[in-house]
Amino acid sequence: MSEIGRRLVHVSGTALPALYLLGWVTWQELGLLLVVGSVGVAILELLRLQVGLDWWIYRELTREYEQDNPAGYALYFFSMTAVALVFDPHIAVPGMLMLTIGDPISGVLGSNEAGTAKQAGVLLVMFGVCFALAWPFVAAQTPFPVAVAAAAVGALGATLADGLKPVVAGYVVDDNLSIPPAAAVGIWTVLALFG
Repeated sequence: MSEIGRRLVHVSGTALPALYLLGWVTWQELGLLLVVGSVGVAILELLRLQVGLDWWIYRELTREYEQDNPAGYALYFFSMTAVALVFDPHIAVPGMLMLTIGDPISGVLGSNEAGTAKQAGVLLVMFGVCFALAWPFVAAQTPFPVAVAAAAVGALGATLADGLKPVVAGYVVDDNLSIPPAAAVGIWTVLALFG
């Protein structure tokens, strides 16, 4: 599958927070849906990594470094579930959208290998997209200067998570795992201190 195809699959995850934003599910129901999905994903990854389940979709959508490690789709689901369970919607949803929308845009513009950073222009676009995604949620909750700071710190967290892929103990810290919590913790910190 092409990189564009992989990115389109990535964007499809926007449907999850959209269920809440459209009022089709409550925040608690979305959390439950994400937990159930995470359990299903964990079972699939266990079968893939331990039993050798080899569906064509795994060959198409997983990267080389994911062959013997949890795949990006699982980390994506786990991180979205974690922020949904820990944070209120006005903090968690921007982090989710930064993953489902910001990351694919950044990925189309440029990629980086583990242990290296993306180009400055790509990081700048990622920051701008993430700021725009956070803005409606934080602006509705706090005064203008606090909202600007919260959106900026959340966007910075997501941008750093996207732009750097550190290797820890031989494992690539995938941005699918790190973008939502980095963004949500940044937003929460500003709101807790100044909001």
